Amino acid sequence: MLKIAGIQLITNEDKDSNIEKAKNLVGVASDKGAKIICLPELFNTRWFPRDINPDNFKLAEDEAGHTLNVMKDTARRKKVVLVCPIFEKDGDDYYNTAFVIDEHGEVIGKYRKVHVPQLPFWEERSYFKPGNLGFPVFDTKYAKVGIQICWDNFFPEGSRILALKGAEIIFAPTASAFSHSHERWERAMAVNAHMNGIFIFRLNRIGRESRQEFYGRSFCVGPDGEFIDKPSGQSDGVVIVSINLKAIDVIRQDWAFFKDRRPDQYGEIIKK
Repeated sequence: MLKIAGIQLITNEDKDSNIEKAKNLVGVASDKGAKIICLPELFNTRWFPRDINPDNFKLAEDEAGHTLNVMKDTARRKKVVLVCPIFEKDGDDYYNTAFVIDEHGEVIGKYRKVHVPQLPFWEERSYFKPGNLGFPVFDTKYAKVGIQICWDNFFPEGSRILALKGAEIIFAPTASAFSHSHERWERAMAVNAHMNGIFIFRLNRIGRESRQEFYGRSFCVGPDGEFIDKPSGQSDGVVIVSINLKAIDVIRQDWAFFKDRRPDQYGEIIKK
């Protein structure tokens, strides 16, 4: 069995305190046996995309920035794999990016959010360019990992590509507020997991920020589309589940979706 974890934390305006809190909670998860740990979407800042404010670009960091330096040291000391979603600056471009750090404290790659919304309270296109790295799979010591950030999860193509490329777990850091939406998220994740015969760990922000209430309810769904445990609550802490990666092959034998695919008939999807 493999233990994986998500970190729920209430953030504030002080990036350093957010990073310190995240580091401490990663330590808690590691001490409980978790080997792959995912942090929330834009975990080191408040949810700044609720408004359009040029000053918020000061929150962005590159790979050599303080946040990733702390997380790399934490991963190395605790011998864990970390998924670290931050506001990335790359030259003159900015992205909503999740970096993957291995147990040696090295960045082994990153995923940039592909589907970037522009909605009230989620004014993300005002900050982030759409991701340009495709859908990479990270072959870590413990499992093959893919990432879909928040809005990405409502576009099934990404999850399918990751599964076809060998991902065993998709980590889905999200920033979903307004609790009436939680059932839709849970349905979408369960369907994606079952259709692809894969584990999906949804890790949501928590806490009241201005006019938004991020409601948590983090959870993991198995390759059969069933919840491994009930969704979490709304407090700072660690969500840990134990998974058996062998279940993927068992489910895919019983539900042989991949065997019956017809990619020769799917061309229209990229013409519309």
